[in-house]
Parts: sequence; structure tokens; C-alpha cells
Amino acid sequence: MRADRLVSLVLLLRQRGRLSATALARELDVSTRTVLRDIEALSLAGVPVYAERGRHGGFALLPGFRTELTGLNHDEALALLVAGSRRGAQAFGLGSALASAMLKVVDALPAGHRDAAAGVAERLLIDPETDLLSRRQVAEEVPDPVVAEVRRAVLAGHRLRIHYAAAADRTPGWRTVDPIGLVTVRDQGYLLATRSGADRTYRLSRISAAEELAEPARRPDRVDLDRAWQERSARFRSGGDQVTALVRVVPARREDLVGTALAVLTEEVEADGRLRMEVTFQDPRHAEWALWQFATSAEALAPQWLRTALHDRAAAIATRYAAPA
Repeated sequence: MRADRLVSLVLLLRQRGRLSATALARELDVSTRTVLRDIEALSLAGVPVYAERGRHGGFALLPGFRTELTGLNHDEALALLVAGSRRGAQAFGLGSALASAMLKVVDALPAGHRDAAAGVAERLLIDPETDLLSRRQVAEEVPDPVVAEVRRAVLAGHRLRIHYAAAADRTPGWRTVDPIGLVTVRDQGYLLATRSGADRTYRLSRISAAEELAEPARRPDRVDLDRAWQERSARFRSGGDQVTALVRVVPARREDLVGTALAVLTEEVEADGRLRMEVTFQDPRHAEWALWQFATSAEALAPQWLRTALHDRAAAIATRYAAPA
């Protein structure tokens, strides 16, 4: 619809500043002629959009222009109400802001749709704190002042001093970093940054204090955060004392295995329906501990040292309970 496209055009100019007719046409998936007609329509409607001539020209809004955009339909508002990541917001210290934003979303709806959208949202639950086995999903606690300071530095593009412990049993120390972005994975928050030009990833829960500096961060203007996270995850999985194991597991426990392993390298279905999976673990101790939790639902096929370790552990348990207490 043209009304939706006009709103999108205004949002693009508000968020990105000056854009050429070609760039707007590409973003809106229309012709440049259509963009020019839309610009004319906005001008006639009183929206202060103007053209700048020249090689680097384009269209822009007058500085300070604001407008209330309350044309959310029912599904758009519902999507925001249920898909606004409550846990992600908590991880980044934005829980109260999310709650406030959701109230504004509801208020933006036409009167006849408000109660319906809020009622439907109550019937959709995203990421509950416990699963069907009553296992609690424990989110890491990060003090609000700390995460707020980190967030400000990330968004402002300033350098950041953090008091950080590389591990739970390590003494924290101060370091100055160039923040790139924030990521939340399974209720754990991470700061992606560089230090002396080298990529670094910091767990927010291990930052005990943070200070935003006035100095600009040394980082690119644009970043593909999803790609950066994938690259760092791949480097993490390929380093250290990690081990690869060949495991046979019943389908009902597949997700449990995927959840505890670092990565799944291969997967195939055997004739009896069980899954043969090649997975990696953080180290030998992690591999033995993880597979022991599956009891007879999983079997380590290789390496042999892992089979021997699990056998010896099972034999020790059998010996312990062989005689009456």
C-alpha cells in the first residue's frame, strides 16, 4: 500500500539522513519515478523533505523533524508485544525500557484493537524460565549500572575501560577496549570488542565495573554483527583442548546433546532410528561428564579413551551398589 511505503520512506530518511532517489528505490523495491512521486506527495502533505543537488545530493528531512507514527496494525503490534526479546532486554539492561515501549505499542493501536492485541499476547509465551523437565534456565546477573555503561559506549562509539575476570577463579583486572557490539545467547550477554587491534569477546557477567571514555573507539563505521559472532564462535570451537566424539543417541535426547556440545559436525539416521552424531566438547572432562548424563540414551562410539572412561565410571558405580548398605 502506498501509505505504508510513505511511512517507510520517512523512517528511512529519519534513520539514515540524506539518501539518493536510487538508494530509496532500492530500499523500497520500487522505481525511482515512484520515489519522486512519493517525495512530491510528502511535500504536499507538509512533511519537510527537501532535495540537495550535486554529485552527493539526495533527499533529506529538515533537522529536528519528528512525527508520531501510530499506524500499527494488529499483527504488527502483536509481533512487537510477543517477539520483543524480554530476556535479551534484561541481558542488556533494557528491561524497564522494553516494558515502557510495549505500553506505547499498545497505546498506538486503534481503540478497538488494544484489548484484543493485549489479550492475544497473554496467550503466547516466549522462552519460559523452566522447560518441561523443570530445569530452570538461569540467566546471568549483570549489575544495571555496569551494563548501562557498556551499552552507552557501544552505541556512542567510545572506548571503554572494564574491570574483567577472564574466568570465575581469575583475579579481575582493568583493560581498555574498543567496543563493537553486544550479543545475547541463551540468556548470556557478550561484548564483542577489539583490544590493541585483536578480536576479543567478553562475558558481561564477568565485568564488575565499566567506564565509558571520551576517546572515540577504533572500529569500522559499519559492522555485520551476526557474521562477526559466527566467525568468533568458529574460532572458539576450533581452539583449546577440544575433543571430537562419535556418539549414538536416541532421537528423544538429540536436543539435549546439541545443547551441551559445542558443535555438531555430522549427523545421520541409523537403521534402528537412532542418530549417529559427530560432536565436539570443550575438553575431555566435559565430554565424559556430558555423556554420563545420558545414561543408556547415548553411547560413545569413539574415541576409545572416552568409552573406557565411561566404562570405568559405570563399573565403579556398580561395585559401590553391589553389596547391601
